[in-house]
Amino acid sequence: MESASSRGQNPKRKREASSLPPSHPPPDFFDNGNDDHYVGGITGTKAVEKSQSAVEALDLRTLKKLVLSFERRYKENIEARLKYPDQPDRFSDSEVELHLELEKLRVLAGGPELYPDLVNLNTIPSILGLLTHDNTDIAVDVVQLLQDLTDEDVLEDNDEPARVLVDALVENNVLELLVQNLQRLSETDADEMAAIYTTLATIENMIEVKPAVAELVCERTKLLRWLLGKIKVREFDSNKQYASEILAILLQNSTANQKKLGQMNGVDMVLQAVAMYKSKDPKSSDEEEMVENLFDCLCCLLMPLENKERFVNAEGVELMIIIMKQKKSAYSSAIRALDFAMTKYPPACERFVDVLGLKTAFSAFMGKIPMSKKNKKESYQEELEERIVSLMASLFGGILRGTRRERLLSKFVENECEKIDRLMELYIRYSDRVKSETKRMEQLEVDDIEMDDEEIYNRKLGFGLYTLQLIAIILGHLWCSEHQGMRARIELLLKQHKLSKKDVKDVLQEYHDNIGDLDGPEEKERAQSRIQKFISAL
Repeated sequence: MESASSRGQNPKRKREASSLPPSHPPPDFFDNGNDDHYVGGITGTKAVEKSQSAVEALDLRTLKKLVLSFERRYKENIEARLKYPDQPDRFSDSEVELHLELEKLRVLAGGPELYPDLVNLNTIPSILGLLTHDNTDIAVDVVQLLQDLTDEDVLEDNDEPARVLVDALVENNVLELLVQNLQRLSETDADEMAAIYTTLATIENMIEVKPAVAELVCERTKLLRWLLGKIKVREFDSNKQYASEILAILLQNSTANQKKLGQMNGVDMVLQAVAMYKSKDPKSSDEEEMVENLFDCLCCLLMPLENKERFVNAEGVELMIIIMKQKKSAYSSAIRALDFAMTKYPPACERFVDVLGLKTAFSAFMGKIPMSKKNKKESYQEELEERIVSLMASLFGGILRGTRRERLLSKFVENECEKIDRLMELYIRYSDRVKSETKRMEQLEVDDIEMDDEEIYNRKLGFGLYTLQLIAIILGHLWCSEHQGMRARIELLLKQHKLSKKDVKDVLQEYHDNIGDLDGPEEKERAQSRIQKFISAL
């Protein structure tokens, strides 16, 4: 039962150099079999030396000189290929020269303030036209150039030039051209494999500058289909990891993309990718990150109602329970996915009870979770604790009557109401934390640091108020069951900690007063009505 605002994915991560494929060396367009790699009449060594020749200080004059030289070599190559289409030796020299000009253009990444001038010189169409070049090595050069020009470190303090460049790229069909080129690249070739990674990096960079690119690339290209195919491959590599991350980025803030991928059987395909880790752990930190990305994708997909239905039909509930039972590293991620699936979707809650998920869930609720070096960390334990509380609240919100409701409630009277004891233990801990933070903020206001009510409320949510509210909601459900044993236990535990039902009412009232309109006025009214019922009953 998470609020939409609490569901944001991880921010863009800086990549470790070790995780990136090596940059491709100057391509050997034609290999004559000698160690020196004869390239169209120029030896490989000389080609590198030529590409590394000094470029004068980067300014508008230098930019024009670079562009003019590139356009000349571009035109010469087109003419040579048209004149001698079946004689590679007759156009190979122009191909090498064109490669070297593209290498020289990479220096422009050192002067992003010149990007508007680059656009005004109308060079973008020519550069992008080379993404369809018959020689894939030329296309690979263009991809590397685009990645350099859009690199986040280059654009960090150059917002306006970055927007001008990305707008020009998009207007000239860079998304379509990049994905078309992506589909012809082979992962059996080292240079082309590196270019796949670089293509994905370029798309990510453009999304960072222009978030609308995330939906544009899915509307205009077959990138989603390509990404699904990549995460489906069993073997792990850096490109599969990056594909999972790009997919998560495309889904995280776009309902349109979430729905589109759902229509493409994406829920089932992501479940298949996740299922590879139901009984095994990732072998490296990079592979572990990929699994987290896949669960991020799954949770994003589970936002639209129709995808929740697809998840249930694809036996996603059963898979998540299996993952929990196996107690591997994806344990907490499975709980998170179940919570997303069951929030405001009773059929998922009912399936969870029907396939005997309560035993597994309450084991986690009671703190019986698998231990490893990773989850011994306090932050992991706390996050898992909050997830399972949210899952419990989702169950109570989704199962309101019948034998399933009775089975859920009966769990709280087992073993002398031990689960109510656990619930109250969590209530006291989160209540104390929120009270402490509230006092701290009051002191800040005394020290003339002003905060409005919304900011204060949001800060309290970040310090555990949201979880405290969910616990209070669960207590409300238990109280309204009118089971005398549970009511007596709750009152006893409150009294032992010098609290009363009024304290729970206050938490519920604050929640009632701050329910947002994220799901529309009707949903808000229903939620407030339910909370008011709890307040009245207590």
